[in-house]
Amino acid sequence: MKFKDKTVVVTGASNGIGKAIAEHFGREGANVVVNYYSSEEGALDTKKTIEQLGGQALMYRANIAEYQQCQELVEATINHFGRIDVLVNNSGITRDQLMLRMSEEDFDAVIETNLKGTWNMIKHASRPMLKQKYGRIINLSSVVGVIGNAGQANYVASKAGVIGLTKSLAKEFGKKQVTVNAVAPGFIETKMTASLNEEVKSFYRSQIPLNTFGSVDDVAYTVLFLASDEARYITGQTINVNGGMIG
Repeated sequence: MKFKDKTVVVTGASNGIGKAIAEHFGREGANVVVNYYSSEEGALDTKKTIEQLGGQALMYRANIAEYQQCQELVEATINHFGRIDVLVNNSGITRDQLMLRMSEEDFDAVIETNLKGTWNMIKHASRPMLKQKYGRIINLSSVVGVIGNAGQANYVASKAGVIGLTKSLAKEFGKKQVTVNAVAPGFIETKMTASLNEEVKSFYRSQIPLNTFGSVDDVAYTVLFLASDEARYITGQTINVNGGMIG
């Protein structure tokens, strides 16, 4: 019960990586705020699993691209659990398209959610963390935010921006014992990768030294470590969880 009496907010916790992260925190006894926007059913399933594992959970619908909704999410967390100790910025979207075909709307939507949304949440959650002189902020980036990828200029820009934001805020918040780190997953087994045909999967696996896709649990374990007291001296870092694709 490593996180007993700690309150954790996980954005985009209704499915995939976010769901796994939220459930692992629940298994360790945390109070978990399950943020979602579109999938109430998925969020409810996450909440039930957390409670079955021994944690407490609060579902909260909010679009993290909206500044005011993020403020209300943080306020609801403190009103319900009394504090906020860990923020995991996982929520994100993709609107892939080659640059010459990408619309301004598609670019703006991805930046607003993935980068500005991360900033929105940190803006509001950092105040109580700095006041209590304790906090862990973990931002989900991506392997493509480090190496780039054709057809994803908007997504790559947002995830590279998350890494820069992480480095800057680690320097700002360090004196108050609030750490800020990023996790950059590679190819992870999710609904998105499951939809790829075998030829494409085989090609991607050939680029990975471990020759296999990662699991959502691989990412969750990394996030839990960064949120723990064992990682108290780690801040401003980007942890690559990619099977060796990049160092």
